[in-house]
Amino acid sequence: MLVQRLASQLLAGPPARDPVAVCERLLAVQGQDPRAFRLAIRARTEGLTAAAVDRALTEDRSLVVTWLNRGTLHLVRSEDLHWLHALTAPQHLNAVLRRLAQEGVEDPERGVRAIERALASDGPLSRDQLRDRVGATGLYHLLFLASLRGLLVRGPVIGGQHAFVLVRDWLGDPPPAPGRDVALAELARRYLAGHGPADERDLAKWAGVTLRDARAGMAAVAGEAAEPEAAPLPPPRLLGGFEPVLLGWASREDIVGPHRDKITMEGIFRSFAMVGGRAVATWRLSAGEVAIEPLEAIAPGDAAALEADGDAVRRFLGV
Repeated sequence: MLVQRLASQLLAGPPARDPVAVCERLLAVQGQDPRAFRLAIRARTEGLTAAAVDRALTEDRSLVVTWLNRGTLHLVRSEDLHWLHALTAPQHLNAVLRRLAQEGVEDPERGVRAIERALASDGPLSRDQLRDRVGATGLYHLLFLASLRGLLVRGPVIGGQHAFVLVRDWLGDPPPAPGRDVALAELARRYLAGHGPADERDLAKWAGVTLRDARAGMAAVAGEAAEPEAAPLPPPRLLGGFEPVLLGWASREDIVGPHRDKITMEGIFRSFAMVGGRAVATWRLSAGEVAIEPLEAIAPGDAAALEADGDAVRRFLGV
């Protein structure tokens, strides 16, 4: 099962051609850490640099980042934004409103309107630029609320910062919305393409939908999903933080094994090294150098391969 999942994830077998193809396969890539989602693209492609991700976000407008699955930021294809947003966003509304009340924001809709006006007149704008115009109180959750309303996404990268834009200005009018049953089937179909083998509990956890909805989607596409083509285990590789291969299923034990607490801590997923499909080390980028910290004994050949991949990481990021 591990080999099949790695192939579904594009970590084994032929790589994807570009960042959009990665998101087409995985549907949604955890997106709160800009370096992490760029490294997720790197691990699934060949011959690219982080600039290719920025071009897709900025020039092609083919990728965007916004709050989707589980109420967290995800990188998705622009063409998948609307239907996935309709399935995953509404259930987070009450929680965001409660949090804004706790932060002392008495009229959150007024704050959302202020953000919308600022982006309409001066967008794209970074978070810092929006803070100057709207104020700091509850800004993160006001942006979250505006996203849940379908108003904004993170679009272009400008001056090294990921800027917010109005959806209507950046992507134009939305396509006709599919029916909920159709959307649930598409969710299951696309999830299985990038995560299979998996079951309804895995889908429910990954997408943040109810188990009932996950079962309905899976039932609608029963018999459609083809087994991933056979592929050898991937070579030794450095993977970034919030790596999708750790977030796609109810359990990640087959990859992290005894190192779970060293890799996943209080909601943070550290960058790690994979050998033979399993985590064997953590790593970090400091002062332009990759430092690998083994969690177990690593064979000399594998250690050398990880060091070489560290050089590839630096070239990809341009450091």
